[in-house]
Amino acid sequence: MTRRTATATRTATATALALAASLALAGCGDSDPAPSDGELSVGSAYMPQPVSDSMAAGFLVIANGGGAGDRLSSVTSDVAGEVTIHRTVGQTMEEVNDLDVPAHGKLVLESGGDHLMFEKLKRKPKEGDTVSLELHFAKSGPLKVEMPVKSAVYRPSAATGSSTQSSTQPSTTSHH
Repeated sequence: MTRRTATATRTATATALALAASLALAGCGDSDPAPSDGELSVGSAYMPQPVSDSMAAGFLVIANGGGAGDRLSSVTSDVAGEVTIHRTVGQTMEEVNDLDVPAHGKLVLESGGDHLMFEKLKRKPKEGDTVSLELHFAKSGPLKVEMPVKSAVYRPSAATGSSTQSSTQPSTTSHH
């Protein structure tokens, strides 16, 4: 190997190492990165057939496989004039602006607990129907969800969301 080739090889190697180090350091500076596509997924979604002509409840589990927390900030649906987010504290239900989706954790929206309220229904969903909704987050992109309408007395066997479905399955959940 000539001296010129050896010098060029060392220079190229040093440049590549410097570039790799600067890219690694740039990643370290972001202490709260936004969850990337695919880190949020939705499962166990359902709406009990509403008994009211104007209002319905919705339940689901949002799993966060990423290292950064997020917040469910709003929900939209073609079936309702408005979808609100509710927290249940003791026996009291209160509307909130958002709910935490913890890093490496789940936000469980279930009967008797935190949940969604579909208000000003444009049509009354019936058992067997599917309701489309879009979940909006503080950091992540929106998730589209197809929520099946179950009987008014339906209770899931496991509301912990062990059957969460990835956003890569477009039939249930997809990123916008």
